[in-house]
Amino acid sequence: MATKTHKTHKAPSSARILDAQIDQYLRHLAVERNLASNSLEAYGRDLRSFADLMILEGLEDARQVDALHLSSWLRALGAAGLKASSQARMLVAVRGLFRFLARVGQVTTDPCQKIDLPKVARPLPKRVLGEEVARMLSAAAATGSGRDGALVSLLYGCGLRVTEAVRLELGHLGLAEGLVRVRGKGRKERVVPMAQTVIDRLDRYLGGERRARLGERTSIWVFPGRAPDRPLTRQAAFGILRRVGRAADIPRDVSPHKLRHAFATDLVHGGADLRSVQVMLGHADLKTTEIYTHVDSSHLRAVYDRTHPRR
Repeated sequence: MATKTHKTHKAPSSARILDAQIDQYLRHLAVERNLASNSLEAYGRDLRSFADLMILEGLEDARQVDALHLSSWLRALGAAGLKASSQARMLVAVRGLFRFLARVGQVTTDPCQKIDLPKVARPLPKRVLGEEVARMLSAAAATGSGRDGALVSLLYGCGLRVTEAVRLELGHLGLAEGLVRVRGKGRKERVVPMAQTVIDRLDRYLGGERRARLGERTSIWVFPGRAPDRPLTRQAAFGILRRVGRAADIPRDVSPHKLRHAFATDLVHGGADLRSVQVMLGHADLKTTEIYTHVDSSHLRAVYDRTHPRR
């Protein structure tokens, strides 16, 4: 990092104030923001990395950090080969830290206000096609696994995140109403409609394979793991999709996220408004959903031919 033009004053190395400030912010995210444990771990890693580099520069208190330090830090990240998306992610974490410290009165100025996020190209989301999903469902049925078919159908038919799907509780399924209550990021709940095909597969799985797997045991989870008191793991869900994808002759790995993208893209292509898609996906910001406004030229042609009066 570049040498600073002003002096800094070290706090005692036995009590790095910056570490304590980060700990306080992470506690705030856990307790007041209900941030998921994996998100907390990611924030913690990025902020510890930031703190280590600041301390190498002799800065052991957030009050000593200014915009020049942050600019130099970002340049160092780029010089180390870190992608713009990773730089942006780390800066978002640091921005959150300083915003919090300013709110609780531990810093008087927020140095991040003068720092722009690195420009990141937003790639179009990868997805599986509708006919590929149909092949996956056929492949799952051929193996006799109602669970695998129910999982694929739920991920594609309702756009759930993998964690939302594997931690879905029986009490959150409304098969008669055709609705599923989902607990998403930040423990926020949303209600997503279910198509009849999704309802039918879930109904067959719940009354068939799931009941046979549990025997006399009970479980609150729609997809119990090896032990009925624990849900299916994320890793197991990824493994199921890879296995079913290979059985369906799909030439690339299928992930829960790709099925979620397929759900959203197919809704938008079918004419759903972005606000409704945002609610069903559980996006906090409509800008996150706007990526699905990309449509291919063949779809644009079909829309044009169907709707334009050609006068």
